[in-house]
Amino acid sequence: MPTNQSRDFDTLAPEFRVRVDGRELPVAAAADLRAVSVVDDVDALGMFTFTLFCWDSAEMKVKWLDDDLFEEGNAIEIKMGYRDNLETLFKGEITGLEPDFPSGEPPTLTVRGYDRRHRLMRKRKTRTFLSMKDSDIAAQIAGDAGFSPDVDNTGVTLDYVLQHNQTDWEFLKARAQRIGYEVVIDDRTLLYRPRQNAGSGAVTLKREIDLLDFNVRLSTMEQVEEVIVQGWDAKKKEEVISRSTTGEERPMGGSASGPVTVRDAFGQTGSVAVDMPVQSQAEADKLAGGWFSEMALRYVVGEGVCIGRPDLRPGCLVEIEGIGRRFSGSYYVTSTEHAYTTSSGYRTSFSVKRNAT
Repeated sequence: MPTNQSRDFDTLAPEFRVRVDGRELPVAAAADLRAVSVVDDVDALGMFTFTLFCWDSAEMKVKWLDDDLFEEGNAIEIKMGYRDNLETLFKGEITGLEPDFPSGEPPTLTVRGYDRRHRLMRKRKTRTFLSMKDSDIAAQIAGDAGFSPDVDNTGVTLDYVLQHNQTDWEFLKARAQRIGYEVVIDDRTLLYRPRQNAGSGAVTLKREIDLLDFNVRLSTMEQVEEVIVQGWDAKKKEEVISRSTTGEERPMGGSASGPVTVRDAFGQTGSVAVDMPVQSQAEADKLAGGWFSEMALRYVVGEGVCIGRPDLRPGCLVEIEGIGRRFSGSYYVTSTEHAYTTSSGYRTSFSVKRNAT
């Protein structure tokens, strides 16, 4: 992926492409497009919208509304970028149509859809999984839904897991967040993996060059020194306790993490006790580490807007430069919105988190 230092694309020539069921949008429809947006999030369904004028002034009647081109269920692929650097930002399906007939203005049609994770939200289920890892459960659910699974081994075999009146998406997301994992879709591949908040950023944004707007908030209010998971091992008939504490986190872009900062600034800041059903010491250890990492990652949060960057995606790291020593550095991208309008061109909005300064 190109970075600012080696960027070789012309940002004065933004472009986009929309494909429906594998074919380029017809020229007439492309000419009527007025806006395209792709919203992606590591903890929510990815969504697209595009809006086009739907009035035929020659025939004096509406168009596109009844066209099979925008039928529910049709596959959509959206690319954005620049004339020498277009990247696929979204693959999914049409799930809704929103015609608008404003007074005194041409009518428009907004086509809306989601990535294929929406298929995991259609039915509530109650079932059990026996002697399986969370990664095995994710792989089974992915396969049952027609996805290719790409899962990172979670390591701990669980005797009994209940999916109780939950959709597959609700269930998978909840299981992932317990251990600091995320559920991501790449077209027809479902990824079940740890948060990708280690290493260095693949994209660099510099203030007043390509970073147009950025606001950030640091708060110690949710930070504690320790997370304790308590449970009961039914086989051994004994209590299970696991602790995750300062020093176990991997600070991002700085040496002082949120838990370390509150310890040094306020003394004994206590702990968070998580009373959850756990079946073994190994499971408790996994949960404690996951909860602690998620808590620490909420230490610094921010939102920004930059010139359109097709390589800025959720689940990656971005390097922010030019905002001082404490706040410059790596941030974990949690969501993005890539938007193109005929009036403003191509812009990327994003949300980030960080566990240290």
